[in-house]
Amino acid sequence: MRGLWLENQQLSFDDDLPLPVPGEGEALVKVRLAGICATDLEMVKGYYPFSGIPGHEFVGEVIECADQPELIGKRVVGEINISCGTCDECLNGRRTHCRQRKVLGINQRNGVFADFCSLPYTNLHEVPRMIADEMAVFTEPLAAALEIQQQVHIKPTDKVLLVGAGRLGQLIAQTLAICSCEFRVVTRHASQKALLSKRGVEVIDESDIPSGEMDVVIDASGSAQGFRIARRAVRPAGVLVMKSTYKGEMTLDMSSIVVDEITLVGSRCGPFEPALRLLTAGLIDPSPLIDSVYSIENGLMAFDWARKPGVFKVLLKP
Repeated sequence: MRGLWLENQQLSFDDDLPLPVPGEGEALVKVRLAGICATDLEMVKGYYPFSGIPGHEFVGEVIECADQPELIGKRVVGEINISCGTCDECLNGRRTHCRQRKVLGINQRNGVFADFCSLPYTNLHEVPRMIADEMAVFTEPLAAALEIQQQVHIKPTDKVLLVGAGRLGQLIAQTLAICSCEFRVVTRHASQKALLSKRGVEVIDESDIPSGEMDVVIDASGSAQGFRIARRAVRPAGVLVMKSTYKGEMTLDMSSIVVDEITLVGSRCGPFEPALRLLTAGLIDPSPLIDSVYSIENGLMAFDWARKPGVFKVLLKP
């Protein structure tokens, strides 16, 4: 099997990787298309100690599934958290916080930057016929964007600010643009501004951010500086959603958080079915985010390109 292998912060291409062997309750999936995200780029930098096949955004076709043979031949996308189903978190409905969880392409589980991957069939969602592969591959990050509205009740009267409009930020912007709130995005890059403007999203410069006036602020910048901008913008008793992960520790003035009674919300994975419904209805269109498509053999070139400033989604095709 061909694929990319990450070890000791070194990414390499290998054309002789072992084929995944599905365990009980699992399916073997042929990867049709996979997406490189910011987390994948950070993994190469050492964000999380991982050895194996990286990658977690994908659309594929089920090749084997002994427990659910009706899935064979179906196009699917997959949730990335593999949970035990028996710990207290799982039994209380918090499977994405399973105490023994493995995470596709991130933690103790080979990912999707290869010809094949395996996942529990309960993680899989069938892709409706009208959704092209190029749309379906965005299901996981779109679900992550939708998680914000599952966690925070955004009212029509709310002033909402998004800091950062990269790969994930653009999807967050699309999900919030179809709400009735007063919504703005702060970003520096011309390419990001252009995409947002085409969708009628108001874009503002950092110097124009009202200090301490926004009801809900979302940080999707991926940087400590972006978090500081977001913190400055949120009003007292407002909500600050952290959609970024940061390597190492970050300095935070906790006294101001307490005094201003700011609600901090960590936000990670999200619901797949609503994401697929939005794609089916054409309410979300991620296609303008596709920058380029590389073959899996040219995966190292794809990563080099994806690292460049201003580049949106780079896809890998096995």
